[in-house]
Amino acid sequence: MQGFTFLVMMPIYGLSIFLEPLHNYLRPFPWWTRGLVYLATIWMIEYSSGVILAEALGDCPWQYCDRLSISGYITLRMAPEWFLAGLGFEVLHDFLDELPFEI
Repeated sequence: MQGFTFLVMMPIYGLSIFLEPLHNYLRPFPWWTRGLVYLATIWMIEYSSGVILAEALGDCPWQYCDRLSISGYITLRMAPEWFLAGLGFEVLHDFLDELPFEI
């Protein structure tokens, strides 16, 4: 398997740091509610990043063209993956919180 990414994507991936404060706030809510909030947050980041890149660079590095895409910047087809990724960030957050050292 072979893949690639664009250097401009690294700061966008880094925006997932905004899920950490959400995790603390959403802890009392059921898992499915938390997953939906993470999904919406990830889509907001992906959509707004796509719009900004298209304006700044003249094009967006990704372009969804399936019938479930919204302006080519996000696709509803990815909902299960982003839902699970958000919940996965919770597991990672909890693991890092349990480490015995402070940074």
